[in-house]
Amino acid sequence: MKKRQVVYKRGDQFSKNSANSSYSVRSVRYGECQKNHAANVGGFAVDGCREFMPCGEEGTGGALTCAACGCHRNFHRREVEGEAACDGSSSPNFTDT
Repeated sequence: MKKRQVVYKRGDQFSKNSANSSYSVRSVRYGECQKNHAANVGGFAVDGCREFMPCGEEGTGGALTCAACGCHRNFHRREVEGEAACDGSSSPNFTDT
């Protein structure tokens, strides 16, 4: 049995100007590397890389590799900065009975 990947595209009914929409504005930054280099011998050792620096331009394969330590971006601590905005129309109504 083959697995299929399904991609849904957002239409105009989910745009930011819709009455029931919610959206968020975020900035993602990757901090220090947390890869455990001594996991195979039962220990714990990190390489000391303090910040993720991509090897290549955004959209290329090098953008996911750190120039300082050579690890994948997923090993670096993810910091999400920004604010979430919601119009509140999709929140549930609570009533006393």
